[in-house]
Amino acid sequence: MALIQTNLPNLLHRGKVRDTYDLGNGLLLMVATDRTSAFDVVLPTGIPGKGIVLSRMSEFWFSKTAHLVPNHLVGLAEDLGESYFQTPPPNDVAKRAMVVKKAHRIDIECIVRGYLAGSAWAEYKKHGTIFGHSAPSGMKEGDRLARPVFTPTTKAETGHDENMTLDEVATLVGIDRAQELERKSLAIYQFAHNYANEQGIIIADTKMEFGILEGEMILIDELLTPDSSRFWDASSYKPGQSQANYDKQFVRDWLDSTGWNHEPPAPELPLEIVNKTSNRYREAHNKLTGKDIPSM
Repeated sequence: MALIQTNLPNLLHRGKVRDTYDLGNGLLLMVATDRTSAFDVVLPTGIPGKGIVLSRMSEFWFSKTAHLVPNHLVGLAEDLGESYFQTPPPNDVAKRAMVVKKAHRIDIECIVRGYLAGSAWAEYKKHGTIFGHSAPSGMKEGDRLARPVFTPTTKAETGHDENMTLDEVATLVGIDRAQELERKSLAIYQFAHNYANEQGIIIADTKMEFGILEGEMILIDELLTPDSSRFWDASSYKPGQSQANYDKQFVRDWLDSTGWNHEPPAPELPLEIVNKTSNRYREAHNKLTGKDIPSM
């Protein structure tokens, strides 16, 4: 492959957390920054080292699930070196970046829920339903669902994502593609849930993104990270209470305690919450991958 020259000049897209650069030759450099978001709002306070965790954990899951669904990963930028870059990106960028294949993104957040938590719990408490579907009475917060459910949403560039029915997904992408999104999302979740449970972590829910490359549907963006998933400590799991977690629930809980209305601007995070979140992200990575992350 021809060497790619880059000093990161070709910014293609800036998301809530990731910055994506066009490397040419059908490749992208996807940089997971230390920015953090909650309730679809980018916060003014970042989480140090978070981008390193997100890229390394995504790389782990993309490799582990490739037998189920192909994905866009070429490799971690820091591992590719001169075989892909004539001028490698700066070290602080390379540690947070993946080189990926460029695909046409499907503008749907593919969410799978295996437990009653978050917005699903809020709806159940209010209406006794889970995303519009009937549910057994007497369920508790954190209860495991009889079977994982596919609850897609829109992918909003600004503002909040909105729930979608499978019919609405089919209207957007066609019935065959809609069913494929559901089937593959559930397969990834079930595989990851079973693996993580053996490592002492419950994946309560997660969200995925898919794209089209050469007519084939592939996984893109990130996969099964503490940013895109709820990770609970399996050893202390007990329905009916808030679960010990390895994700950004510390951030959500603190934000809610301030009375913030989930609209910009968000308040600054205190150092205690930043440190707790950073430490738990790293613990999740180490438990799931069996590898330690060097100093962040």
